[in-house]
Amino acid sequence: MDLHLKDKRAFIAGSSRGLGFATALTLAREGCRVAVNSRDEKKASAAAEKITKETGARAYGLVGDVSGASTANQLIQSAADSLGGLDILITNAGGPPAGPFESFDETDWQRAIDTSFMSHARLIRAALPHLRKSSAPSVLAIASFTVKEPLPNLILSNSVRAATVGLTKSLALDLGREKIRFNAILPGWTLTERVEELMAFRAKNNQTSAEEETAKQTAEIPLGRMAQPQEFANAAAFLVSPAASYIHGVALAVDGGVVKAAL
Repeated sequence: MDLHLKDKRAFIAGSSRGLGFATALTLAREGCRVAVNSRDEKKASAAAEKITKETGARAYGLVGDVSGASTANQLIQSAADSLGGLDILITNAGGPPAGPFESFDETDWQRAIDTSFMSHARLIRAALPHLRKSSAPSVLAIASFTVKEPLPNLILSNSVRAATVGLTKSLALDLGREKIRFNAILPGWTLTERVEELMAFRAKNNQTSAEEETAKQTAEIPLGRMAQPQEFANAAAFLVSPAASYIHGVALAVDGGVVKAAL
């Protein structure tokens, strides 16, 4: 199936590793021109170089912490300058730390809001002037399946990521007539560094091992395994592509069936 992504221009936030990197690499394989992002200059450059080496297409590594209030405009302008415009925006950021409600103070909550909600809002706001010039503009926010089924000890993520899904749905309603598509994607348990950190946290709390905690979590997934990052990236690439031109305002779970809700 041709996703019609050749020569489309995409900026992927938080993409030096994990789900963001897998998505950027997949888009580049489909013919996209991509700009990747990390807070760390070496990681941003390494990710871009790896994509270029594997696909033959030049990728750009952009440095910036998406949780910062002044970073979004700089990153989006750099992406548009490097790529010659912008057709696709994928918003993504690392998740807040795990822990019980009373362990977090006002500063922790504000940091989680800036990282896992305001980063999406700021990047979208900065990107809109560029997306309005595109013939096939698309925005995809990476959230989590926990917006449909919250998990214990993830109070910050459960709360703040739900706001991100509300944002994308609202923008789908408000800006759909401008032909800018907005969707969210809700990854389930995927074999990334973030999941390894969560399993280590659980192991410490439960006095078990990370392997035991991973096995327990996997047993709850109907498909009987965690996802590979590439499986998530395949879905993300489709959602932002012109091939998904009538998919708008959805929050798609890529979770192996772990969410038990019918809708």
